[in-house]
Amino acid sequence: MSQEEQRSLYWKTNLRIIAGCLIVWALVSLVLGILLAIPLNHFSIGGYPLGFWIAQQGAIYTFLIIIFFYAWRMNRLDRQYDVDEQ
Repeated sequence: MSQEEQRSLYWKTNLRIIAGCLIVWALVSLVLGILLAIPLNHFSIGGYPLGFWIAQQGAIYTFLIIIFFYAWRMNRLDRQYDVDEQ
């Protein structure tokens, strides 16, 4: 495989990872935190309605998890394509 093909495949994989992270982020913050907040409010966590909790805390926790996942996954991808920092 040529170097140009490797670069192209690396960036396609990177964009796929970014798209997946953005989809998860949008689902949690928009769909669960806003669109489904009223139905989720029938359940509670620590005395607070679940819809409120997801909008205020869950989206932030999800975002932090996405950041750590992306860093971990990109380190693996960098090693796979031999572009990691040594």
